Amino acid sequence: MAPETGSATRLHLGIDVGSTTVKVAVLDENQQIVYSVYRRHHADVRATVLEVLREAADQFPDQAATIGITGSGGLLLSQWLNIEFVQEVIASKTAVETFIPKTDVAIELGGEDAKIIYFDNGIEQRMNGTCAGGTGAFIDQMASLLDTDASGLNELAKNHTVLYPIASRCGVFAKTDVQPLLNEGARKEDIAASIFQSVVTQTISGLACGRPIRGYVAFLGGPLQYLPELRKRFYETLELDEEHIIVPDNAHLFVAGGCALASSNAKAELLNDVVVRLENLGDIQGSEVVRLPPLFKDEEDYKEFKQRHNKEVVRREDLASYEGTAYLGIDAGSTTFKAALISEDGSLLWSSYMSNKGDVLGCAKRAVAELYGQLPLDPQTGKSKVSIGHVTVTGYGEALLLEALRVDSGEIETVAHLRGSEEMLPGVEFILDIGGQDMKCLRVKDGVIEHIMLNEACSSGCGSFIESFASGLNLSVSEFAQSAIQARNPVDLGSRCTVFMNSRVKQAQKEGATVGDIAAGLALSVIKNALFKVIKIRDPHEVGTKVIVQGGTFLNDAVLRSFEQLAETNAVRPDIAGNMGAYGAALLARDRAHDLEAKTGAPAHTTMLDLAALEALEPTHRNIRCKACSNHCLLTINDFGIDESTGKHRRFITGNRCEKGAGLAQEASKVPNLFDYKTERMFNHYTPLTKEEATRSSVGIPRALNMYENYPFWFTFFTKLGFRVVLSDPSTKKTYEAGIESMPSESVCYPAKLSHGHIMNLLDKDIDFIWMPCAKYERQEDETAGNHFNCPIVMSYSEALKLNVDALNETDIQFLNPFVPYHLKDKLKERLFVELVENHPELMGSGPLPTKEEIAEAVDAAWAEDEQVHEDIHQKGMETLEWIEEHGVHGIVLAGRPYHGDPEINHAIPELLTSFGLAVFTEDSVAHMGQVERPLRAVDQWMYHTRLYRAAKVVTQRDDLDLIQLNSFGCGLDAITTDQVQEILEGSGKIYTVLKIDEVSNLGAARIRVRSLLAALKDQAEERAEQNALQGGCPVCGFDGDQLEADVRAREAAIEAKTGKREAEAGAVIAAEIARESAEEVQSDRRIMSQEEEAALAEALKGNHALKAESTAFPKVQFTKEMKEAGYTILCPQMAPIHFDLLLPIFNANGYNMELLPAVDHGAVDAGLKYVNNDICYPSILVTGQIMEAVTSGRYDTDKLAVIITQTGGGCRATNYISLIRKALKAAGLGHIPVISLAFKKLDESNPGFKLSATMLYNAVFALFYGDLLMQCLYRTRPYEIEPNAAQNLFDYWMAKCKQQVYEGEKFGRYKKTVRAIVDDFDNLPLQGEGTKPRVGVVGEILVKFHPTANNQVVDVIEAEGCEAVVPGLVDFFLFGIAGSIFQQEGVGKSKKGATGARAALKAIAKLRKPMNDALAQSNRFEPPTDIFKLASYAEEILSLCNSMGEGWLLTAEMVELIKSGAPNIVCAQPFACLPNHVVGKAVIKELRRRYKGTNIVAVDYDPGASEVNQLNRIKLMISVAKANLEEDIAQRQPHEMPTRSQASEGVDVFNTEDEVEQKNV
Repeated sequence: MAPETGSATRLHLGIDVGSTTVKVAVLDENQQIVYSVYRRHHADVRATVLEVLREAADQFPDQAATIGITGSGGLLLSQWLNIEFVQEVIASKTAVETFIPKTDVAIELGGEDAKIIYFDNGIEQRMNGTCAGGTGAFIDQMASLLDTDASGLNELAKNHTVLYPIASRCGVFAKTDVQPLLNEGARKEDIAASIFQSVVTQTISGLACGRPIRGYVAFLGGPLQYLPELRKRFYETLELDEEHIIVPDNAHLFVAGGCALASSNAKAELLNDVVVRLENLGDIQGSEVVRLPPLFKDEEDYKEFKQRHNKEVVRREDLASYEGTAYLGIDAGSTTFKAALISEDGSLLWSSYMSNKGDVLGCAKRAVAELYGQLPLDPQTGKSKVSIGHVTVTGYGEALLLEALRVDSGEIETVAHLRGSEEMLPGVEFILDIGGQDMKCLRVKDGVIEHIMLNEACSSGCGSFIESFASGLNLSVSEFAQSAIQARNPVDLGSRCTVFMNSRVKQAQKEGATVGDIAAGLALSVIKNALFKVIKIRDPHEVGTKVIVQGGTFLNDAVLRSFEQLAETNAVRPDIAGNMGAYGAALLARDRAHDLEAKTGAPAHTTMLDLAALEALEPTHRNIRCKACSNHCLLTINDFGIDESTGKHRRFITGNRCEKGAGLAQEASKVPNLFDYKTERMFNHYTPLTKEEATRSSVGIPRALNMYENYPFWFTFFTKLGFRVVLSDPSTKKTYEAGIESMPSESVCYPAKLSHGHIMNLLDKDIDFIWMPCAKYERQEDETAGNHFNCPIVMSYSEALKLNVDALNETDIQFLNPFVPYHLKDKLKERLFVELVENHPELMGSGPLPTKEEIAEAVDAAWAEDEQVHEDIHQKGMETLEWIEEHGVHGIVLAGRPYHGDPEINHAIPELLTSFGLAVFTEDSVAHMGQVERPLRAVDQWMYHTRLYRAAKVVTQRDDLDLIQLNSFGCGLDAITTDQVQEILEGSGKIYTVLKIDEVSNLGAARIRVRSLLAALKDQAEERAEQNALQGGCPVCGFDGDQLEADVRAREAAIEAKTGKREAEAGAVIAAEIARESAEEVQSDRRIMSQEEEAALAEALKGNHALKAESTAFPKVQFTKEMKEAGYTILCPQMAPIHFDLLLPIFNANGYNMELLPAVDHGAVDAGLKYVNNDICYPSILVTGQIMEAVTSGRYDTDKLAVIITQTGGGCRATNYISLIRKALKAAGLGHIPVISLAFKKLDESNPGFKLSATMLYNAVFALFYGDLLMQCLYRTRPYEIEPNAAQNLFDYWMAKCKQQVYEGEKFGRYKKTVRAIVDDFDNLPLQGEGTKPRVGVVGEILVKFHPTANNQVVDVIEAEGCEAVVPGLVDFFLFGIAGSIFQQEGVGKSKKGATGARAALKAIAKLRKPMNDALAQSNRFEPPTDIFKLASYAEEILSLCNSMGEGWLLTAEMVELIKSGAPNIVCAQPFACLPNHVVGKAVIKELRRRYKGTNIVAVDYDPGASEVNQLNRIKLMISVAKANLEEDIAQRQPHEMPTRSQASEGVDVFNTEDEVEQKNV
């Protein structure tokens, strides 16, 4: 019998099951720890918990203890064992308040989670959402790169002297930063400290999200307990003094101790009883993770597979008996070092494969010394029988080894791999190489690389990923692979980010999945990642029949089998799969040696260091700052001693973004770089008035976002009025760090993050106000484009700055960010007069206020200057085209957005390109010369992207231009635009290259891509022209071979006559002459060319370089009347189950054979990922996936099928769903299926067979009313029902009735009776305990808010946690859309006519909604919805009502309304990287907390790969705070006194009668 729970000897035990460890703390009644355990569980959670509990039970056999369990792995165990579960952060909070009560902020790092808790103003908690970067697991991952463990990393960091910038958002990115540093010889001590610094940066930017860390700071959790150097980095970054640092003893046990305290009221029991329950669990498993079929059916299946691949062997010869010349290939990869020596006939004599442990040079020295030691010697002479003729190196370490070992030649990896593959499999069509951190896929046609794909900025699913997983499970990679082969139920781990996958693996382990199931799941996900994410393959047969796979990862049979299964083809895996780069390099070395011998007539011999020189090689490293440009790169100089032949030091310099620091700038500087020109013209061209010259005040303008486009306008406008204009300083890493504390969203793009630092920079300057206006539209440059929006971030990110940069509240400097109609000159004049002169006369200086006429003149002058800037850039583009023609140089259009001109954002990629001898164009310097044929597949709605499409078109029309696209990580729009640019280029046979850029400045990947592009261009050129006339120039210049052959001598003579210098030096002279001549022309005639003149000049410029480009038009299939009559099935994706179910009968009643797709399942997500760009938002994936799963299911006759999709016509990606669906259908060979656009705006769509009649719209309004009403009634009553399912049954009854009524055609009279009856029925439903549960609101992006699969059943989660869900209705979203015309008149320039129409529509809807509102108002249980104007007034206090993209200001208004009506606990749900929500969702949370006490909001990002457990933990955390708040509240009032919305709004009557709406609209 259990002892009495009141016994004096009672103990309190807390178990903390983390992602990597299990902690146990036993406390006595005095809250002292009397026993503790800290143990790694190596993924076997259940066994480890059993082990530590047994030990505790042995320690306390007779004492009863209360038991609580916490941690990311504790939830299922607590359910299975019937033990109280304590939310992790609540445990942490309890411990802090008990043991270190003076704490203001607690920072806690765990194995995979990071948390910050603020105690200084109520309790506010933050937890990492979509990323485990910067946590313990991340530190372990980084330590293994340096061949040490976490404590070894700590030891190294003690002796650091330099900090390098390293990305910690993701272990994968960080590896991509750390690896090049290692490969280039940086000190491990410095790298270790830099890794710790990156953890600090990640914690502050990713979690603080706009809330500064001040006061007494406590450091908790294992990593912070055991790694003092990590703490030191926090101290320095946060500028903490000794007094304010709190490092408690047993910080690693804090959560376990807090859990013990928080559950101290639980029932006490003997520990042995719990042990018995745990032992009796057997093989119980959880069910969150989906299972897949096994890799091999049976043993026989595996045997056949092995036999087939055992035949794929390379020719070999014995080195000991070989005599003659041999050729060495070296592949210095990102994580491994490979070398291969071949004979004259290509047989493999010797090979080496080893992990480089971060020391590329040391590894190379060892391997080459080992080779020298194995070369056979002549017994008589003692000399080697084998002479090495030539050595070629490839891979990450290529540049280092070329210098350090004096290797003969280097080659880009892609070319080396192709050479090796052709030897193994002549006629190879497809090569997939998965290495340690990179993934390369080459499509080959006739021996030439036709298309190159590399993993962008992410190495999820590469070899090092599998390796770190295997080591985390205490297995070697081969044991890991073997267990995968035998697995019967592989786990589905998705195909996204490593971190998401990590969390899912952990979840599977907690649910009892075996190591084999996880290993097999990983193998499948690696290949899914390669095929669907990197290669973006749609049809498995696209890979062809001659397929070779290579890279060490494919030595794993499970990975190879996964590839064959998913690609539906048999691949060849050479027995030296991991060594193919080195083997290809060796074959290239042989080819080069033979070429050299043919030229010189002498036998080739390598220049590589001999054994003695190799052993004597002791390089030294030192760091200096390069001052050659404003980047001030930190350079590492590796000195390899004095070269005997030259007497000079042999050095290798790394860390420089361009070639200046390496002393190679002379040649490059002669090639035009229009990025330099544009920066000069946009910013440096303008000299502001001095303080003495200025007649008015000083205005600060941040050098950020759209100021890279609009600065000339605003500079001219303010200067003309007499203001002194002060521009923020050019961006640096320090700019980013200066703003890090105020960033409300960790997933917004780097250009937006930098803007925070620019505001901080301006606040240090002598100014009166900052000007950063919002603009929904940019000027329209192409009249044929569908629209000319700015992206949601460029449009109004200044709203996020205003609400989150605290320093703005601590200064007299005003921050002005009004919406202005930037695209409409006359309305802009009116608006600027109001915003500046009428609203802020105090900022206009001491003289008379500017008049309307002066404002108008200033706008005219600024408008003209803006046009002139664009004209100058166009002119420069055409001059540069003439220059490259004249010099036979190739040009690259480096296409991005205007702000990609910022060197801190583009990381000196333009300089990288000029260092290869390429001229660099900006997209706007050539876009005016091209015109795309329409309609494009993508809806062309954003102005900056219209330029991209036109620039791409120009590139397809010339053989001397190619395009590389810059894409900021997290840029949602580019998920659409990159695909469209790719289609334009590849449609005309051009190669598409995209470079992903963010805060990380490692150019290794960029270099590989650029060199791969050059190699492919070179191959193409050689195909076009048998012989290349240019010798000694740029390797990619000789494109028009025959033409150049004829005129090269004539051109040389002309240059000789002009300057008497070498051609390479003449470029600068000629460029200067062209510039001078054109400058004279411009000065004599500064008129602006017409579009016709520009087009004619562009055509003339093409000259000999014209190419025939394919049309960019995308034919749209119409839905015809005949199709309707033929009864075509119209598939409609599910977006909001309650409302869509009610709308469907309306279409069916009107003769449309419409079918609503079921709520999404797992397959729809997979199908979506397969068909859309991997960076697209979750709703796009779901919508496309539902449709593609249905059309390819075989359930429908695809010749009698159509698809319907809504289109908003706004600036968010939702308008482009239609283009994504069309792309997917075409990719699946179903391009003949019409896609119907359901839109209320004219959007270049025509479907004669589909018409929305007035009657259908009238019925749809009633259907939406019923949807809102039934949803509200169900969610309000279900948590309190006495009889289970009573609310659901009543809901189902009315749902069926309402569906029937709208099918028949709803009548106003019947509708009035129906709503009254619905409210009465739900009013009379027997309930108990009303008002005793916390109310939790759900707001956010519309699809994620309403779709249960998209939000992981958030309403069910809320109700299961003992709360009531409050979801604002769908009707408000439509009202918000209509009201836009009223609220955007001034700021956006909408017409008065539109506003009048909107008022009439709102009035009509208010009239129809009145019976429902009246019924709700008379109810004692429900409240009517708040009037749209009231909602607008709530939002207007916080941000502008011109924020209309996505859910716009309505999202903010709904949060305020929930807070005011007794639901201050809110889940703000958005897809990962949803652009509008960065501003109207995440950015307003801080202000809401400031305004409304008790506000408790959690922003949750949803994504196919996101960990549901993590989302659940964060929602539970919010709910636990809600419950604590409610308990306090209930203590002060009786439970039945639940306030109504109107009471909660402090007596404000929150609903409006029809009359009041009418009065308001007058």
